[in-house]
Amino acid sequence: MGLEGETTNQVQPRSYWRWSKQDFFPEKSFENWTSYRFALSQTPTRFKDRLLSRSDDVNELVELRRQSENNMKRCLNWWDLTWFGFGSVIGAGIFVLTGQEAHDHAGPAIVLSYVASGISAMLSVFCYTEFAIEIPVAGGSFAYLRVELGDLAAFITAGNILLESIVGSAAVARAWTSYFTTLLDRHSNSLRINTNLNDGFNLLDPIAVGVLAISSMIAMTSAKRTSCINWIASAVNMVVIIFVIIAGFTHAKASNLEPFLPNGAEGVFQAAAIVYFAYGGFDAIATMAEETKDPSRDIPLGLLGSMSMITVIYCLMALSLTMMQKYTEIDTNAAYSVAFQSVGMKWAKYLVALGALKGMTTVLLVGALGQARYTTHIARAHMIPPWFALVHPKTGTPIYATLLITIPSAIIAFFSSLDVLASLLSVSTLFIFMMMAVALLVRRYYARGITTRTNLLKLVIFLLIIIASSIGTSICWGLNPRGWVGYTITIPFWFLGTLGIAVLLPQERTPRVWGVPLVPWFPSLSIAMNLFLMGSLGAQTFIRFAICTVVMLVYYVLFGLHATYDMAKQMKTESTKNQQDEEEKPSP
Repeated sequence: MGLEGETTNQVQPRSYWRWSKQDFFPEKSFENWTSYRFALSQTPTRFKDRLLSRSDDVNELVELRRQSENNMKRCLNWWDLTWFGFGSVIGAGIFVLTGQEAHDHAGPAIVLSYVASGISAMLSVFCYTEFAIEIPVAGGSFAYLRVELGDLAAFITAGNILLESIVGSAAVARAWTSYFTTLLDRHSNSLRINTNLNDGFNLLDPIAVGVLAISSMIAMTSAKRTSCINWIASAVNMVVIIFVIIAGFTHAKASNLEPFLPNGAEGVFQAAAIVYFAYGGFDAIATMAEETKDPSRDIPLGLLGSMSMITVIYCLMALSLTMMQKYTEIDTNAAYSVAFQSVGMKWAKYLVALGALKGMTTVLLVGALGQARYTTHIARAHMIPPWFALVHPKTGTPIYATLLITIPSAIIAFFSSLDVLASLLSVSTLFIFMMMAVALLVRRYYARGITTRTNLLKLVIFLLIIIASSIGTSICWGLNPRGWVGYTITIPFWFLGTLGIAVLLPQERTPRVWGVPLVPWFPSLSIAMNLFLMGSLGAQTFIRFAICTVVMLVYYVLFGLHATYDMAKQMKTESTKNQQDEEEKPSP
C-alpha cells in the first residue's frame, strides 16, 4: 500500500495546489467537443458495459488509491473509532425525537421503538463491519456496492449520500445555533439576521457557517487531531447523558408507564421509523478504515462496541423520560428540559442544551471527516472529477473533498431553514442500508468465474422474492396496520426466499477475519426491516427520492458514465501492459 505520506507517483511529484482542465477532466471523452460528441453517441454500449462490469477488492484497495497521489495516514485505533461512533451518532436527535414520538405515537412504549430501530441499525452495522474489514478503503458503502452490484448501483448510492451529507450538515449547523441561544437564555432566532427574503430563507445564520467552517478546518488538518477533540467533546456529552439517566430514574414513577401501549403496535413502529435516525452516522466509521492501523481488529471493536452501548443508552434515556413524566404531558419541543422542570430541576435545561450542543459539535466534526473520505473514493473512481481525490502530502487528508461538502453546506445553512428538506432525507439512509444487506448476500453467494449460471439465477430469484415480500409487508402495514391477512402471504414468502438461499445455494466466499453471523438470515432480516421502515416515511419522501434519482441519472449519462468507462479502459490497458512486461522479463 505504501508508507504513510509516501507519494505513490514516483515519476515527478506535482504540486497539490493546482486546478487545470487536466486535473478535472483527464479522460479521453472530454479532450474536446468532438471527443465528447463521439462519447455521447456510444452511450448505450458504454452503459451496458458499466452495468455488467464489476470492480474487485484489489482494484479498490490498490489501483484506485493511486489516484490520490498520496496516502492517508494510518493513525487511528479502536479507541478512536469507538469515540467516533459516539460522536457521529449521539447528536441532538435523542433529546428531540424521544419526547416528540413518546407524546405523539408510542407513549411509554417508546423504549420498544428504540429497541426495534436499534436491532435494525445493528443488522446494518454487521454488514458494514464485514465489508470494512475485507475492503478497508475510504469509500465505505460506495466501494462495497461497486464491487458487488456494479457502477450504477454504487453511483445512485453515492449521489444520495453526497446530497444527505450536504443538506444534513447544514441542518445540524442551523440546529447548533438554536441550542446555543438556549444556553444564552434567548429566543432561538435571536442570533440570526432577519431579512425580506421569502419565508424559510429570510433568517440568515452566520453562526452556522462559522461552525461548519471550524469543523471542516479541524478535519482538514489531521484525522488524529480530530479524533482527540471528538473524544473529549463526546466524553462531556456522555457525562450529561449519564446525569439525565440517573436524575430521571431518581424522580421516576412506575404509574407513569400506564397505559404502556396507548396506540398499540402501530404507534411503536411509527415511532421506530422516526427515532431510527437517532442511530444514523455510524457508516462514517467505515470510511475511516483506510486510516485505521489494524482494520481487522479495530473496526469490529469500534463499530460493534460503540453501537451496542449507544442502543442501551438510548433505551435507558427513553425509559427515564417516560417514567419521570406522564407521556401525555411531555413537551414535544423540549421534552427533557420541561420534564426536569416539572420535578423541580429547572436549572437542568441548561445542562440538556449543553449536551445537545456538544453532541451536534461532534456530529459535525466526524461528519466532516467521514463525508470527505467518501467523496475522495467517489472521485478516485472518476464518478466526479478526480481533482477531489487528491490527498495532501503533509496532512494526509483530502482537503478538496472536504471543501466540496463544506461550501455547499455553508451556503444552504446560511439561507435555508431546511425544515421540509431535512425531513425528507431519511429515505436515503434506509435505502443505502438495504442495498448494503443485498450486497453482502451477493458477496457471500456469488463469485465471478466460480458460481454456475444456475446458482446465479437462483440467487437473483431468491433476492427478488425477499425484496418483493418485504415491500409487500410494508404496504400491508401502511394500508391497514391492524390487519393480518396480508402478512400470511408476505412473511411466508420472505421466509421461503431466505430459506432457499440457506439450503439451495453454497456460500462461495468465507470472510477472512470476521463475518456477519447467521447468514443469510441476518442480512435478509436487515433488508426486510429497512424496507419496512422506509414504508413508514410517507409519499413525499419517495417523490423526493425519485426526483433526485432522475437528476443523478442525467448526470451519470452525461458525465459519470463516460469518465468511469475511460478510467476502466485505461486501467485495463495498463494492467495488460504490465503483464506483458512481466512475461518478457528474463528468468533469473
